Amino acid sequence: MSEDQLSTVERAIWEALPHALAGTVATVVEQAYGAASVDLLLADYRLDFLVPVVSGRPAFPMDGTSAGRAFAAQEPVTSKSEDGGAWEVHLPLAVWGDRSGVLTVALPGEPDAATREELRAVAGVVARALKIADAGTDVFRRARRRTRLTLAAEIQWELLPGRSCVTDEYHLAGQLEPAYAIWGDNFDWSTAAEHLTVSVTNGMGRGAEAALLTQLAVGALRNARRSGADLVDQATLANETIFNQHHGRRHVSTLLLRFDVATGRVGAVDAGSPKIFRMRNGTVEPVGLEAQLPLGMFDDTRYTEQEFAIESGDRLVIFSDGFHTARSPRGEAYGASALAAALRQTQLQSPSEAVRTLTRGLLDYHRGAELADDAVVLCLDWKGRAAGR
Repeated sequence: MSEDQLSTVERAIWEALPHALAGTVATVVEQAYGAASVDLLLADYRLDFLVPVVSGRPAFPMDGTSAGRAFAAQEPVTSKSEDGGAWEVHLPLAVWGDRSGVLTVALPGEPDAATREELRAVAGVVARALKIADAGTDVFRRARRRTRLTLAAEIQWELLPGRSCVTDEYHLAGQLEPAYAIWGDNFDWSTAAEHLTVSVTNGMGRGAEAALLTQLAVGALRNARRSGADLVDQATLANETIFNQHHGRRHVSTLLLRFDVATGRVGAVDAGSPKIFRMRNGTVEPVGLEAQLPLGMFDDTRYTEQEFAIESGDRLVIFSDGFHTARSPRGEAYGASALAAALRQTQLQSPSEAVRTLTRGLLDYHRGAELADDAVVLCLDWKGRAAGR
């Protein structure tokens, strides 16, 4: 395929209307590569299934499939089709590490290295076009849900900056559970050249009431952050905003973190229940912070910033109380020891896969019963800035 043909494919993808993107991708890739079929597979909200958009086939589990391996490893996987009549190339779709799904291209013969590389470039364009198109149509959001989202869950998923972010200095990923009925738990982050800001919030209550409370808190924190406020001022402004709205009757547990990319210094404001665990050289230990009052409890609360340090190779995992205070239907405590064991079991997985495994473990612990509390997990692998970079 010539460079001009590749440019034609890319141009057609970029020019597609948001709701027509999947069909356009299938048409132009089939024509350019003589493919028997092309499908866009989107990850569902729980990250358990891949949902075909173009073919309309039923969703299928990620585990044990070639497309699922491509999604998990974030590397292309080539395999024979189930009927043995075609070669399928499964290409992960991600933008800055934020995974959306897999592009599967069925070819009549085994693709050579040049074709696989071209398809990988096409998948990169598709991933970026999909991220933009997703803001202008409901097609992809509807496809990703295997059951109805509650109103609270709709609010919470729309608040997220993404589910993962990968840079030279760190890999960050998070997940919400119950994915289709999350209440007040949420996470947020913002990247910059010299620092990374992260927050984990847990709005008091259940249902849409909790989601709206968290939405107010996240909006206030973002407003302060984007105005140049430091962590203490962010917490102070959000506290005043929530108190003025609810007069102390409702509050939001929040953990605010600001990472210095060059030094590994971490500033922290612990205003509630989220907990941090650090894994270093295979050892898991909690990061002890002085607990301060949740946001919105009193109008004159004074917050203070604390500090700790992380090193290259460290992993931080942040859990809301839906994790660290969880109990099984028989009353058995999940507890710090079970969490520590789960963290050690996932230490070789990427953060994006680790949060999948950790949330699945929590659900398995409940043996299919409804979670007593919603939960959020955020995982950060830290490299820091190498000398000269």
